[in-house]
Amino acid sequence: MSDDAEPSDTRRLPTLDKRPGTTDGWEQSTSSAAHTSTEDHDRAGRFWSARSVPAALVAAVLLGAAGLLLYDVVAVRAGHHAMTWRRWLADQLATRHLDSVWLVVIAAAVLLIGIWLIVLAVTPGLRQVLPMRHTAPGVRAGLDRSAAALVLRDRAMEVAGVQSVRMTVTRRKATARVVSHFRELDEVRVDLDEALGEGLRELGLAQRLGLFVDVRRPKKR
Repeated sequence: MSDDAEPSDTRRLPTLDKRPGTTDGWEQSTSSAAHTSTEDHDRAGRFWSARSVPAALVAAVLLGAAGLLLYDVVAVRAGHHAMTWRRWLADQLATRHLDSVWLVVIAAAVLLIGIWLIVLAVTPGLRQVLPMRHTAPGVRAGLDRSAAALVLRDRAMEVAGVQSVRMTVTRRKATARVVSHFRELDEVRVDLDEALGEGLRELGLAQRLGLFVDVRRPKKR
């Protein structure tokens, strides 16, 4: 056997989107994959927000308006004059046409507020909280997206050759933008795929998250 024969590498590498050369002085290597655990994922929905601030504002406005109107009605029944604002409102409603600019503007504003309140009522909210897998009956757990990004960033910083990491986590994908100051970019990217993929599985999330890794060289000064 010849001494200069090179051993073959039978490892299966992730899909690589390799861009030769430089882009604005950057060497770049990227990959994208969906990393999941071998366990079955729960069909857990998002956490519902209490909507305490909008609910308090709407309740305060309705309570104030109803109280003011009730006080004025009682005052009129008791023989007093109606408040100026109610006489002015009645006069405006009696004299203004429906195509008046002010009426159209007010109606549009009320419509938008109504749509906003309906959206708040039928959507879960709490977009920053990622549902986690059920581990005990009757117990639900969630992980903040910023906390998940911090854990994955620490995982990425442990990979040899990584200089800095900017990690973002959305409801569907984790994105790592990495600057590597030594080693081949493809080698760093493969190690990041493995480390971050394992990190995603260990987070215990109920929803499957995709993983996008972008590795570049430091920008030349």
